[in-house]
Amino acid sequence: MSTATLIETGPWAGWKTWKQDTFESGTGPFYTRTDEQGRVICRFIAEPRHMNGGGFMHGGCFLTFADFACFAIAEELTQGPSVTVNLSGDFLSAAKPGDLMEATGEVTRAGGRLIYVRGMITANGKPALSFTSVITRVSKRP
Repeated sequence: MSTATLIETGPWAGWKTWKQDTFESGTGPFYTRTDEQGRVICRFIAEPRHMNGGGFMHGGCFLTFADFACFAIAEELTQGPSVTVNLSGDFLSAAKPGDLMEATGEVTRAGGRLIYVRGMITANGKPALSFTSVITRVSKRP
């Protein structure tokens, strides 16, 4: 069961986002959808506020987007509250304002409480960050 909100109007109509995640909403916002082949795609447009002092996308923004993408990719397997145990990224190229940022990936293993995800973020189609993550399912707190 998805807790994502469907965007019904505007340039992101048909995409979903997690409005209840105030950090990601404030950082991105980031959007996700599943294409006709069943592949999860995450996107956002890089803005000046996402850049570091050198004028390129801040590494923290890249990793925040990667974390968002991991949960979108693994959403059908999390089945409730989950958190990141590990997130690792290899920076491959820079991104600048106006770039279309896209993340795709796959679950490489899932069993018990742990879900392993890997993926790639591109900037206008050029590989920019490869990432891996481990997500764990957690119990709801009272």
